[in-house]
Amino acid sequence: MIIAGPCSIESKSQLENTFQSIYRHIDIFRAGVWKARTSVSAYSGYGKGSLKWLNHLQNKHSIPVAIEVGTPKHVELALLNGIKIFWVGARTTVNSFYVQEISESLRGVDAEIWIKNPIYTDLNLWYGAIHRMEQVGLKKIKAIHRGFYDESSILYRNNPRWDLLNTFQQHCPDIPIICDPSHIAGKSNLVSEVCTRAMVENVDSFMIEVHEDPDQALSDSLQQLKPLELIQLIRTLSNSS
Repeated sequence: MIIAGPCSIESKSQLENTFQSIYRHIDIFRAGVWKARTSVSAYSGYGKGSLKWLNHLQNKHSIPVAIEVGTPKHVELALLNGIKIFWVGARTTVNSFYVQEISESLRGVDAEIWIKNPIYTDLNLWYGAIHRMEQVGLKKIKAIHRGFYDESSILYRNNPRWDLLNTFQQHCPDIPIICDPSHIAGKSNLVSEVCTRAMVENVDSFMIEVHEDPDQALSDSLQQLKPLELIQLIRTLSNSS
């Protein structure tokens, strides 16, 4: 399964242009509505105004949309706009208070939730976030492997720690794995090799960041693929599977 789309929504035209370029080649369209940023001056997403655009695209083209949520209010607004696939970011996974609040906001909701591995190499945080979602009755739960912060890492933005992914797979064998090669690689020219290795590790899906013009992207410009690069990558992965 291929999940792809821009790191963040910057404008209606940027969203629609990127969507139109790739939607026929993917299974789920991802987009950053809200972005958790370290700096208050960094671009943090278009916000709730873009939810109606996403709802229009998924209804018109019959393709589901997935977004990151960091608060119960995000969940509420997304559900009002017909979006029912969410992921919890690595910064959120480390905070059990946030995870619990998000899980409670999804109690009784027919939604799908994906949990990114925590920034730090504490797998108990990953397990705990998943168990909180299970406790409120959510059935459609997946995990996202996006690598771990490692200040000594030279090649990649985040250390993939395939050994920890294997440990997770043994501990949670029924949880499908989505690999996020964009956040592992940190550079668009390394995304393909991360995908190739991830296939060896038996991941179930890929979530890849794509932008109509990565050089002009307001967030994570270095790791986003151009639409044609995504299409070529999908062909390459299909041929090697």
